[in-house]
Amino acid sequence: MRPIIYTPDAAATLIRKQKIACLPELTAALGTDARRTVMRKLSELSCRNSYSHCGRYYTLDDVAEFDALGLWSHRDVWFSSRGTLLETAAALVDAAAEGYFVDELDSILHVATKDALRKLVQSGRLAREEMAGRFLYCAAAPGRWRHQRVARRARLAEPGMVAPLPAASILSDELRAAVVLFFSLLDEKQRRLYAGLEALKSGRGGDTRIAGLLNLDVGTVARGRHELLTQDVEIERVRAAGGGRKSAKKKRQKLSRESNL
Repeated sequence: MRPIIYTPDAAATLIRKQKIACLPELTAALGTDARRTVMRKLSELSCRNSYSHCGRYYTLDDVAEFDALGLWSHRDVWFSSRGTLLETAAALVDAAAEGYFVDELDSILHVATKDALRKLVQSGRLAREEMAGRFLYCAAAPGRWRHQRVARRARLAEPGMVAPLPAASILSDELRAAVVLFFSLLDEKQRRLYAGLEALKSGRGGDTRIAGLLNLDVGTVARGRHELLTQDVEIERVRAAGGGRKSAKKKRQKLSRESNL
């Protein structure tokens, strides 16, 4: 008796018809109850399982329509171009301009991410820091971590600093005029540091965006951002040396000399 030969065609046809399928549906389509056989046939396809619903659902890469974050869902079942929840969480946190709090990442991925984030920190793939009474999860690379931490602190620091400046194309005339007026009152170093701060808040590509918005050289914005990140800012006196009210002692000495003449 010849052995039964199973092909992955039936599984692929089912997934393309339904967009997603669970293991019982796939075993029925292939006509076998052997889980190992089903998994082997799925491995012959460009197939991936969901990161939600405990990975019970499968889809094909040519079926999934991943968005800019590499995510796609069908019937509230979520898939990632990176595969597992661990890999997806690690990639998103690493790329985030300000890192993520747990609830923020939960909202993006539509699943609980606390356990995954804890495992990533324990394995050294991510870092975390307590901020505003919560843990902020950041990239493990020191330079990237510092950038995310400073950007997040800047956003939390003041009510007026919650969000970066809007893009020039959507900036209102009133806000544009206010920014230009405020910027004109700053000295050269203050302009550079302010531009660097806005670039930090804007995340990746912030140097170019802020340079265009404030009519500055990109290198000037990058220098301001670097000075803030490294805290390499010289604290100078507001008034120049010799400025301000004259010493009363010197004035008395001058009067005393004149009275002796």
